[in-house]
Formats: sequence, structure tokens, C-alpha cells
Amino acid sequence: MPKSEKTISKKDSSPSENGSPKPETSSKNQEDKTSSEVHSAENQLAAISNDDTGKVNEVSKPSVASEITVEKNDLPEDSPESQFVEKMYNAFWDHLRDQLSQTPPDFSSVLELIKNIKQILMSLLLPRQNLLRNDIKEALDLDLLKQETEHGALDILHLSHYILNFMALMCAPLRDEAVKELESIKDPVQLLRSIFHVLGLMKMDMVNYSIKNIQPYLQEHSIQCERAKFQELLDKQPDLLDCTTKWMTRAATEITTSLSSLSVTPCTSSGVISSFPTPKPDPDPPSLTIVLYQGYLNLVLRDHGNEEFPETLLMDKARLQTMRSRFRHLTILASVLLVARSFSFGVLFSSPEFVDKLKCITKALTEDFSSKPEESMLSVSEQVSQEIHQGLKDTGLTALSSENRASLVGQLRNIAKKENSIRIIIEQRIHLFLKCCLIRGIQESLLDFPGCLLYIEPELAELGWKFVNLMHHNQYVFRPYYAEILKNIISPPNDGDEENPIK
Repeated sequence: MPKSEKTISKKDSSPSENGSPKPETSSKNQEDKTSSEVHSAENQLAAISNDDTGKVNEVSKPSVASEITVEKNDLPEDSPESQFVEKMYNAFWDHLRDQLSQTPPDFSSVLELIKNIKQILMSLLLPRQNLLRNDIKEALDLDLLKQETEHGALDILHLSHYILNFMALMCAPLRDEAVKELESIKDPVQLLRSIFHVLGLMKMDMVNYSIKNIQPYLQEHSIQCERAKFQELLDKQPDLLDCTTKWMTRAATEITTSLSSLSVTPCTSSGVISSFPTPKPDPDPPSLTIVLYQGYLNLVLRDHGNEEFPETLLMDKARLQTMRSRFRHLTILASVLLVARSFSFGVLFSSPEFVDKLKCITKALTEDFSSKPEESMLSVSEQVSQEIHQGLKDTGLTALSSENRASLVGQLRNIAKKENSIRIIIEQRIHLFLKCCLIRGIQESLLDFPGCLLYIEPELAELGWKFVNLMHHNQYVFRPYYAEILKNIISPPNDGDEENPIK
């Protein structure tokens, strides 16, 4: 964020650069969210029906705060809207160049630009930066600049020098180099254009800083609003938590069964395993956090219809379905790369370009994997085997023999089968990684990243971040309901979880 001014007191200083996330919500999404938010609770409740369809529609209505807190969307750079804006932007700068080339120069557009620059600089100031505010007003006095243009005395490069000084004082450390590079630009039009570009980055820095400051309040507001809305629905529909109860019961049963299998171990005597196991005390009931983590992971691993999908996650069902699809595609991608690496002697995979090429090929050919797994893997096997065969020849190594190539094609095609051992191992590793992300966090999980998943680390890290962010938000919103359900599932309840059900 803006750095401390060199000419003002500490009270006029502004915050330092922060690492808050970039807001990436398109204007269309913003309009949709705003429209959803302005509907009153009464209007929402009026739409409730007794059938499952009405329940799904009501519970899954998103709120603005939830959308901002959980997920952000980006407008594609190649979208028609962005292309139109870019064309208009270029046309303006071409027009400005024509104006300045006239005799005498036409400075009308330049004055308008200076006015906009002044407004942007003023908007980046913090309330206490009064000294710098006065300096900007004095240096960019529009009335005075207009008089200079009337006498043909406006020096754009000299005026830009003042603007760059202000930008250097106000920009985040991240932008220091960009501002410094502007000083070497001598073409007035290119200089003004570049100034606006960097000012746009500075505005985004300020937005990020503001979002980081209000994020805790926004998150708390989102939690309270979603919980209150859900409680209103629950008051009218007492059975609204039936599917949630079944979902948690299934997760708790899986954990309890797993723990019970570990409660009895064989004992040894003189190195011989006894045929009579020694019973151990029953394990403690699983905590609410562990039950929820198991339930969340089940939602990514298994397909649930409306009848079994927990009501507390209906708002996020579409996102979870996307994550499940992403999980499946990453499993296939990692399996293909693991098999391909074993036939390339590790040499080809030392080249990031070669790995990226295989990833692009596999991603493109497995888009229809869900509906046509055998056909997709047939195409993948043919293309990948050809790339490895040719890659070995290009590096001066022995190309694949016909037997090895047939074996490679066969192993790749077998990945289409759910019972494929490589696919099962990869799926287990990804499942374990997501579980570690929930328990230990993304950063710590990446420090102990499974070697067989190394080539999909960026994609898997992105999936893990989205999954953890979404699940933790749901965890905080609905923890009172989850805690009450768990009391009825497990007896005796975990005393530690009653006081603080979500750790």
C-alpha cells in the first residue's frame, strides 16, 4: 500500500504492501449477486415448498458476502467485452497523438487526462495525508494548466515529472520498479498511457488493502447472515437437516469402524504371533472436526444426488461437483504422467517443456473422459506414446521398441478402468493431500508433497486451496447444527468438542 511520505509526519504515513488476494469478480456476477441479496427474507421464505426441489432452490440461494468470501471469478481476457474495451482504449491514444501533432497542439484531451490522474491520486490518499493532498492540488491546478494550454506553454514531460514523484511516494514497494521505469519514457503519449497503467495497478493495490482490512468483518457478517437465513428455513421445515444427519452419520460410522479395527492388535511371544489378539480399550469417539473432514472428503470422492446431499451444503453443490470433476481429471492426468515417465527413462521428464506438452495433450484429449473413458484413453495412449518415441529419438537416445511401445499404449489404456492399480494409488494420494490440507493447511501440506504428484503440483494446490476455503467457511457457518447432530449420533459426546466444536 502507499508508503510513508518522505515530506510528511508519521501520522500522514500510509500502510505498507500487503498480500491480500486480488478481487476477481466480473461485473455480471456482481449484478447477479446484488440482485440475490436485495430480495428480502420474506420473499425467500415465500418460495419454500414441501418437495425436495423447493428445498434445494431455497437453501442454495447464495448471498453476496458468501460469494466474495468463498470464491472469486475472473473475466476472461479474450472475452468480447474485454476486446471491445481494448479497441476503444487504443483508439483514444491514437486520437491523442493526432491532437498533439497538430499545429498548434490541441491539449483538450491532455487536460482531461490530467484531471483523471489528479482524481486517482487523491483517491489513493489516506485521510491523514493532508500535506501530500495539498501538494497534489497545487501541482495539478487545472485552472493554471488550462491557462498554460491557451498560451501553448504546457510541458507534458515536465508535468509528468511531478506526477511520477507523487506516484513514487504513494505506491506500494511492489510498484517501485514500474514507476522508476516510467522516468525513461520520452514520448508524451506513451508516457501518459503508461502512467495510467501503473495507476491502475496502484488502485488495485488499494482495493486489495481495503479488502484485507474488512475481510474478517465481511466473513463474520456472511456467517451470521447465512446462519440466520438457514434457521428461518429450519423453523418452517423441521426435517431440513435429514440428509445432513445421514451424511454425518455415514462419515462418523466410517471413522468409528476405522478406529475399531485398530483397537485390537496381535501380540507376540518369543517372536511368534499369538492367535489370540489382545483387546485394547475402545477409542474415544471421533471429534466433530474429524467427522466433518471425513464428510467433506466424501463429497469430493463420491457422487451424491439431491436425496442424499446435505442441506447445509446445497449452496455449494455446484462448486463441489466442479471440484469432484477436477479431482477425477487430475487423477487421470497424474496417472498418465506417471506411466509415461517410466517409459522415458526420466530423461524427457527433466524438461519442463516436454512435461507441459504432455499435460496439454492429456487435458485436451480427456475432456470427455466421464462419458467416453475408453475412447479418451485410446487417443491419449496413441498421442503420448508417439511424443515419447519421438522425444527419445530427438535426444539421441534409443527410441521405443515395438514391444515397449505396445506396453506403454496398453498401460495408458488401462487407466480408463476404475480398478487400475496406478489410478487407485494416485486417487489415494490426492485424497490424502486434500485431507492434509484440511488438517495442516495448504502451505504445510505442500512442504511434504507426494512425489508421484509432483507434475500436477500447481493444479492440485489450486484445487486444495479452493476446497479448504469452501469447507472451512461451511464449517464455521453451520457448526452449531453439526454439533447438535453429532450429539445424537455418538454417545457419549466428546466434551472437548461441545465447548469448541470447530477447532
